[in-house]
Amino acid sequence: AMLRLRLLTWDVKDTLLRLRQPLGESYAAEARAHGVQVPPDTLSRSFREAYEEQSRRFPNYGRGQGLGSRQWWGDVVKQTFRLSGVHDDRVLTAMAEQLYHDFCSARSWELMPGASETLRQCHQRGFRMGVVSNFDQRLETILCHCGLRHHFDFVLSSEAAGFAKPDGRIFQQALSLAGVPPGLAAHVGDDYARDYRAARALGMHSFLLCSGEQPEVPSEHVLPTLSHLLARIEK
Repeated sequence: AMLRLRLLTWDVKDTLLRLRQPLGESYAAEARAHGVQVPPDTLSRSFREAYEEQSRRFPNYGRGQGLGSRQWWGDVVKQTFRLSGVHDDRVLTAMAEQLYHDFCSARSWELMPGASETLRQCHQRGFRMGVVSNFDQRLETILCHCGLRHHFDFVLSSEAAGFAKPDGRIFQQALSLAGVPPGLAAHVGDDYARDYRAARALGMHSFLLCSGEQPEVPSEHVLPTLSHLLARIEK
């Protein structure tokens, strides 16, 4: 039986868009532009450490603590370079500004396989569509630059919502923006806990984009690629 759905909500990072190159490579290139040599793998490790620490201290871009994503990311970038042995404040500030700007541009991102076509087909089928993403306020700009914004009725970032997945309140905001009850909505994402399980906990349907085996997810809910979505909905 075909699923009766009126709304599809979408995660963005690693669902619709992915980074064109590993983050460590982008950071290393930025360092080189400032005359500083740092190995990409060192930067990747430092970034993970800086990002996790910042997320623990200031969850969801520090929105609840008056921080805001620009300062939040600036601090992550500077700390990433400090942990990698770069300490010149002037250079740190310049790199943080530039990287914040660079990750807004289409140059940093590429479409996931099947993304454009799948969104177009879902749109044609008459689904209402929205984005529900643990992202900062740059998301709208990034989606515009990557040619995806026009598919969506709304874009809900965790920074704007004030709640980050797996908190059900971000999904509730999406459902009320669309005026659709959870049973007529499905979420598409790549993270088991934040996307798949969190949406289902609210009574939504959901699909997990995932290349490997996912023992805790029924196979009809797993998408090896985005191009499998409509067949799963319409089977």
